[in-house]
Amino acid sequence: MTPAIPIHSDIPAGGSAIDEAVRGLAAARQAWRGRHPVAVGRFPDRGAIDRAVELLAAALYPQRIGGYRGRPEDEDRFVAAKLMAALVELEREIGHELAYWQDESHARFDPDQASLIVRLFAATLGEVRRLIDSDVEAAFLGDPAARSVDEILICYPGAIASLHHRIAHPLYTLGAPIVARIISELANGRTGIDIHPGATIGGHFFIDHGTGVVIGETAIVGERVRLYQHVTLGARTPAGTTDLGPRDRYARHPIVEDDVVIYAGATILGRVAIGRGATIGGNVWLLSDVPPDSIVTQPEAIRLSRADSERLREALT
Repeated sequence: MTPAIPIHSDIPAGGSAIDEAVRGLAAARQAWRGRHPVAVGRFPDRGAIDRAVELLAAALYPQRIGGYRGRPEDEDRFVAAKLMAALVELEREIGHELAYWQDESHARFDPDQASLIVRLFAATLGEVRRLIDSDVEAAFLGDPAARSVDEILICYPGAIASLHHRIAHPLYTLGAPIVARIISELANGRTGIDIHPGATIGGHFFIDHGTGVVIGETAIVGERVRLYQHVTLGARTPAGTTDLGPRDRYARHPIVEDDVVIYAGATILGRVAIGRGATIGGNVWLLSDVPPDSIVTQPEAIRLSRADSERLREALT
């Protein structure tokens, strides 16, 4: 029987639906705060960080992403304006993050710490641009379907994820992990590629297609590494491998050395090393080291005779 669809006349008379919802939300809110007692104050704003990343991308690539169409001699002025606006946003949000940690830990932070983090971050932007350029060039060399490096920079999900990670990683290492994590999750939401900002990734990094790629916090990826969709560089369950708990920090993700190719669907878990020049085939499950220049594949698919196929089909129906 088809369930009845609620209509306006089914709503009980008297009282306000809004009032009831507010009371329910207040109860849930208080229960949450009772279980997780931290200060209610400031917290980094996702929208502001998104704006900062857009401004940084425009400063990094004024013509291709920033839309600059002015005279060449005025390009640096355009970049400076975008950069200034981005850094103002970032400093404010990093300040909110530091205030949050201060409220939680009751430790005192230097009032100029947010400004210092932003200044140190700004000093990395030349290298950030060079790393993104190397990633785009690696994609152009690795994908015959690409018509130009500009197409890759603007369109390819791997390049979008790379740009976000190259921005997020220095912020993470400088002491703004929440802001950095928000940046990485912005990329995840847009591309389906989940790179923790703590991951260390060398140049000329190419993620082809990209959907479902996961790279964990302590992963180390060398130079000229190529990953395909649904590759996981993950960690094993802490209880199964160490005496540490889920909040303890330790090196728990793979090390992928230079010139490694990892094909679609491969899962590599734990602090294992994939040696230089190795190739990991699709859908492989790995929990141990791989020597340099090795090829690892899954067992071949089983070919069934017609009679065996019929028996299997009958068993499945």
